[in-house]
Amino acid sequence: MNARKDELLNATIDYLAQHGVADLTLRPLSAAIGTSARLIIFHFKSKEDLLMEVMIAVQARLRNSLTSISLADAAARQISPMKLFWNWAIKKSNFPYLRLLYEMHFIAIQNRAVYQRFLDHTSFSWLEIIEGYLPVEMRSKTVATLCGAVFEGLVIELLSTEDIDRTTKALDHFIEMLRHEWGHVKENPVKKKTAQSAGKPAKSAAKSSKRRTAD
Repeated sequence: MNARKDELLNATIDYLAQHGVADLTLRPLSAAIGTSARLIIFHFKSKEDLLMEVMIAVQARLRNSLTSISLADAAARQISPMKLFWNWAIKKSNFPYLRLLYEMHFIAIQNRAVYQRFLDHTSFSWLEIIEGYLPVEMRSKTVATLCGAVFEGLVIELLSTEDIDRTTKALDHFIEMLRHEWGHVKENPVKKKTAQSAGKPAKSAAKSSKRRTAD
């Protein structure tokens, strides 16, 4: 029974990646994947539960594919991890499932009572991945949230306009801004330490002068 359920789930994912979710009804779906609406309900209880399982499965597929990206490969090719993620996202093998995930994400936002568990899990798991790929100096949930928001915004813009050149250039520009900020973060502690060291003798001299005046 579990094997049959997995077959139906995988067939549903492929169907939705091609046709989308907005107009989904069980009869056309069941006819397309070679089963019946009654058997879909038997295995998944409801259309909402089916979509929940589809969301979780698609997210797992994409997450597993994303975490297989090698930072060593990025360093060897002198590509930032964020650009490597972008190249991964726009691949023909990944993009239809990423589009499906975003489509279902917006459906989940509109129906939080049913899909809140998915929304909570999605945000947490993606943030963990992004944070893990950040340079140590910038590794925080705040920076991970920023990078994730920029990345997702550009993916949604690409989905809306199909303008891959403009969205790719925008990503490249953000990466350069991030590199500049990272360099600034690395330089500041040195400057601060130098300034503090330079200020200490002056402070001590002022104290000594004050003592001599008092004497």
